[in-house]
Amino acid sequence: MEKENKLLEILRDYGSVVVAFSGGVDSSVLSKAAKLVLGDKAAAITAASELLPKEELTDAKEVAAIIGIEHKVISVQDLANPKFVVNDRERCYYCKEKRFALLTTWAQEHGYQKVVEGSNLDDDGDYRPGMRALRENDFVASPLAIAGFNKKDIRNLAKKWNLPVWNKPSAACLASRISYGLEITADRLKQVEHAEQIIRQYVQGQLRVRHHGNLARIEVATEFLPTLLDHDVNEEIIREIKKIGFTYVTLDLQGYRMGSQNEIL
Repeated sequence: MEKENKLLEILRDYGSVVVAFSGGVDSSVLSKAAKLVLGDKAAAITAASELLPKEELTDAKEVAAIIGIEHKVISVQDLANPKFVVNDRERCYYCKEKRFALLTTWAQEHGYQKVVEGSNLDDDGDYRPGMRALRENDFVASPLAIAGFNKKDIRNLAKKWNLPVWNKPSAACLASRISYGLEITADRLKQVEHAEQIIRQYVQGQLRVRHHGNLARIEVATEFLPTLLDHDVNEEIIREIKKIGFTYVTLDLQGYRMGSQNEIL
């Protein structure tokens, strides 16, 4: 309760905010909190590009409607940024820098006092160059982290507030699936999205298809490894994923790991 009250107090003090809204549990809790204390002085903005799966955009619209917060979708041309598409280890920095600048401009033009985003205390563990872009922009704040929330706290509050995403698996943009050094293209992003749609028919929870050129590396929660190793399921997945342009289809026996592409850094 103490963290919840602190979060509400922080948002109230901002006066008016734009929430960087993906429709995941973090930004949904932040949007709900902002709506509670600021009412019409809070808005949620979703940046839509080839990096965002279509299902995620649909979910974001539905959750925003449930929360009752004003919701805008703005188009972002991520693939027009040459620094980003090179896909080096600073990829997330180049993306976040542009996103935060875009949200800051929109917020200032529409009279909002702050942009807020959903980072929390658990986001310090993995390699996250995007956090540097956050620190460089004084107009953007992370109220959940400031209030002392970790991921478990956020899920608990989302459940308390009856948000349907309280147990939604953590998501990441499609570019995070593409191996460092491999150019990010619209075709490769579509391959990843399509491959994950194929596998989603058989598994729940965390799922990633990592793009290594002509090789697709599948990561799922370890309890679903036997499901994908079933002969008929295995044959179907291989056949369908090869249809979308991969030569090799592999199942990572370590299962899903957040940021597994960073293990080579």
